[in-house]
Amino acid sequence: MAKNKKQIKKPKKQELKIDFADELIAGRKQGTGKMPKDMPNWMSFLITKIDIFSRKTGEIVCWITIPLIFAMVYEVVARKFFLAPTIWAYDMSRFLYGALFILGSAYALSKGIHIRADFLYRNFTTKAQGQIDTILYLIFYFPGLIFFFYMTNGFVLESIMRDERGMDTAWMPVLWPIKSCLWFGILFLLIQGISEILKSYWAAKKGKWPDEE
Repeated sequence: MAKNKKQIKKPKKQELKIDFADELIAGRKQGTGKMPKDMPNWMSFLITKIDIFSRKTGEIVCWITIPLIFAMVYEVVARKFFLAPTIWAYDMSRFLYGALFILGSAYALSKGIHIRADFLYRNFTTKAQGQIDTILYLIFYFPGLIFFFYMTNGFVLESIMRDERGMDTAWMPVLWPIKSCLWFGILFLLIQGISEILKSYWAAKKGKWPDEE
């Protein structure tokens, strides 16, 4: 009787596949890191060195999160449990957060994780994506950042010369260090932008992102 019984097959478990297309166009930027053999040496050199520079700055800047968290936690504990709020934690936390944001922007750009409206862009061919990116870098990205970089020079120098201080709290911290972070952040973005426009040009020309397998 046992032999005549039909064996009941257990349904196979279907693997859950998550579509990351809606999350990161950046996936195309997480390639091998190796440049194509037919790419000109100067282009390959610039892309590689600039990406390494942005990665190193990102690795350094991420350590800002430690004093940032410390300042916020210290303020909460001192205020809630000891009724002894500080005069420095508020300013310090917002300065550190601002520094983390602007100094890490170039690293975020190199990984393609800046917010962008890509609901149409993701459906384009790689060649079309490269063409669009190249045009946008030339028309908006570089002119805008160069203008901001120029304006920031006077912004920072004036702050240094006047010994400008924050007036929001009794601590009254000097402002030129955080304003200098803006200058460096824009500079880092300009440098990384060179790598990105070269990648976009290559994609527009070859129909494939340079670090894809």
